[in-house]
Amino acid sequence: MPKPVLAIVGRPNVGKSTIFNRLVGERIAIVEDKPGVTRDRIYSSSEWLNREFHVIDTGGIEINDEPLMVQMRYQAELAIEEADVICFVVNGREGVTGADEEVAQLLFRSKKPIVLGVNKMDDPSLHDRLYEFYSLGIGDPIPISGSHGIGLGDLLDKVVEHFPVDEGEEYDDDTIRISLIGRPNVGKSSLVNAILGEERVIVSDIPGTTRDAIDTPFTRDGQDYVVIDTAGMRKKGKVYETTEKYSVLRALKAIERSDVVLMVINGEEGLIEQDKKIAGYAHEAGRAVILVVNKWDVVEKDDKTMQKYEEKLREELLYLTYAPILFLSAKTKRRLHHLLPLVQEVSENHNLRVPTHVLNDVIVDAVTMTPTPTDHGGKRLRINYATQVSVAPPTFVLFVNDPELLHFSYRRYLENNIRKTFNFKGTPIRILARKKNE
Repeated sequence: MPKPVLAIVGRPNVGKSTIFNRLVGERIAIVEDKPGVTRDRIYSSSEWLNREFHVIDTGGIEINDEPLMVQMRYQAELAIEEADVICFVVNGREGVTGADEEVAQLLFRSKKPIVLGVNKMDDPSLHDRLYEFYSLGIGDPIPISGSHGIGLGDLLDKVVEHFPVDEGEEYDDDTIRISLIGRPNVGKSSLVNAILGEERVIVSDIPGTTRDAIDTPFTRDGQDYVVIDTAGMRKKGKVYETTEKYSVLRALKAIERSDVVLMVINGEEGLIEQDKKIAGYAHEAGRAVILVVNKWDVVEKDDKTMQKYEEKLREELLYLTYAPILFLSAKTKRRLHHLLPLVQEVSENHNLRVPTHVLNDVIVDAVTMTPTPTDHGGKRLRINYATQVSVAPPTFVLFVNDPELLHFSYRRYLENNIRKTFNFKGTPIRILARKKNE
């Protein structure tokens, strides 16, 4: 099940970005005492009461016709549309304003659960002002201070109450769930149609024209699959200016439900910075990844073009060295027949279990070839035992004398040795270190 989504919404200058930074534990959002400084929604993740969730920081909503404010209202509407729960933030020092009332009306129409946070209430003498916020008709106002972290626990308790209940897996374990990610207009919809062999998704040259995100189950050669469509850049009847940013959260939610992620790249345009960020989400989520270079039919090429293209991709996506690269054309279907067998292979690798005794033989051989590192005091890392603790992605635990001694470079060396022995093409693997109880 994908992580639930909390949207922080409110008019400008009520402290939304400060609250966002408190929740995610980093100073991601720009914080400045000036209305309208947060221009775009910003995404991150947080956890409360063992529930992980996404947080969206929106630009302030202000109901007027200034171009910036109109765009920021669109942004907030998009966030509201994607959210499972909305945190409506108001300024306790200023009391209820007309803009607050208009924002409240906008939120009411969303039919989403709303938690009302009255910010800047660090002074106890202000608490009598809390009661006027009942006039917004949203329920009990919760006094908080984003800058001091006061009351945020109470706020999150209420937020988590409204999160959807995890109803378990919606597909059988042997069904391979595939998502296609990538920026608009790289050919995701055309590729879905090519895989399915029918026109199931609206296809257009205009970025962001896929209307609805629908799971599409199908069976091929006895294997069950489901395509999780990440597009859905716009809803019918609405035009949004920031479709590329809007696509990020859809991609995150689809990645979390996937086994295999197809990172679709426009072969004509090549890799851009946003592609790297989107691919990074799949890697961080521990999903199997295939790099699909689409529109290969329109690329001018000679006998070295594919090799050069692959070298450039490898250079720019160093963290995805395990991901196979497939060049194809959804339009002409050239090389398309390689895709599903590759999906099945990386899915199997993603769920591969390694016998413990064989794993330990590999680790012993690796340590023999290149001894473990020492720290500045001469203390050497000692690996006593290794075991695989989970799959999807394959995760290994090394029981060692001191986890701090397992440096990044040696971890990478061990990973390379494990990959040489076992077929982990297409899947990240994780290596954790735990102190062995003496």
